[in-house]
Amino acid sequence: MTCKYFSQIIVFYFLTILIYGCGIYSFSGASIPENAETININYIKNSADLIQPSLSNLLTEALISKCQAETNLTITNKSSDLLFSGEITKYEVQPVSIQNTEIAAQNRLTISLKINYRNNLDSSLSFEKTFTDYVDFDSNSILSEIEEELSIIIVNNLVEDIFNSVFMNW
Repeated sequence: MTCKYFSQIIVFYFLTILIYGCGIYSFSGASIPENAETININYIKNSADLIQPSLSNLLTEALISKCQAETNLTITNKSSDLLFSGEITKYEVQPVSIQNTEIAAQNRLTISLKINYRNNLDSSLSFEKTFTDYVDFDSNSILSEIEEELSIIIVNNLVEDIFNSVFMNW
């Protein structure tokens, strides 16, 4: 009986050490800075020449949702351990894939944003970086009919890139 009791104690301590050792990681594989508990994600301003009205809100909410879903950080509007701020610097549509008839077979929607990430616990991890992504679409399509769908695709890619830069050490 004591051998069974002893083995249960060893398993309990082993599991406790295993769980405690994973304290700064999330189940998504994100590497959360040690001692970080709070994050502040400021509204991403739109400073692009061509403005898509809902894009700032879409980007801000997508980044907040990603951080809530894949980290254990508390979102706050006050002073925080980690801080995101930024602005959309480019929103443009350009023709690509020009054919022999000098008509574009496809157009490209490009979105760029400058992100300022500040780690108040370790300033060496802070950065200011521009992220860009695009989607090509058929030139026969009417942009206003597919613009929201294309924007969501690009925003999801941008948020993934930002998250990976901060929490996956890429």
